[in-house]
Amino acid sequence: MTTFLSDSEHPQDVQAQPKSARRRARELVLQGLYQWRVGGADEASIEAYAPEMEDFAKADREFFVGTLRGVMGQQEKLIEQISRHIDRQFNELSPVEACILMLGSFELIHHVETPYRVVINEAIELTKSFGGIDGHKYVNGVLDKVAGNVRAEEVAARKQGK
Repeated sequence: MTTFLSDSEHPQDVQAQPKSARRRARELVLQGLYQWRVGGADEASIEAYAPEMEDFAKADREFFVGTLRGVMGQQEKLIEQISRHIDRQFNELSPVEACILMLGSFELIHHVETPYRVVINEAIELTKSFGGIDGHKYVNGVLDKVAGNVRAEEVAARKQGK
C-alpha cells in the first residue's frame, strides 16, 4: 500500500530540532577559528566580536570561550595529532576542514564527558554545513583515527558492544 503525504506533511515542512547551546557554540568557535586562520584575527578581537555573531546569546558561552582559547593555544599539539592521520600536509587542507579537525581533536582530548561518537558526529554536521561537498567523509575518517589514539579504551569498548 502506498501512502501519500498531504500538503502539510511534506518533509521540507517538518521543522528541524532546535540547536543546542553546545552546537551553537561549536558553530561560533568554527567561525572564530576561521577568522583566525584565514583572516589573521587574534583571540581578543574574535572574543570581542563574538557577541555580535548570530545566535551568540543562545550559545554555551563557557564552552565557546574555553574551546576557542584551547584550540588556539594548543594549535601545534592538535596539528601534530591530526597530521598522523591525513594524506597531505595540514596546511594543504581546506581552511574549514582544518578548523573542524582542530576543534574535533581538541574536544576529543579535553571533553571526555562527551562521547567520542557525539564529538565526531558534531564535526560531521559542521562540515556538512560549512565545508566542501564530501569533506564530512574526510573529517569522519580522520577524527575516528584520532579518537582511536586519544580515547582508545572508549573506542575499543564501543567496538565490543559495551
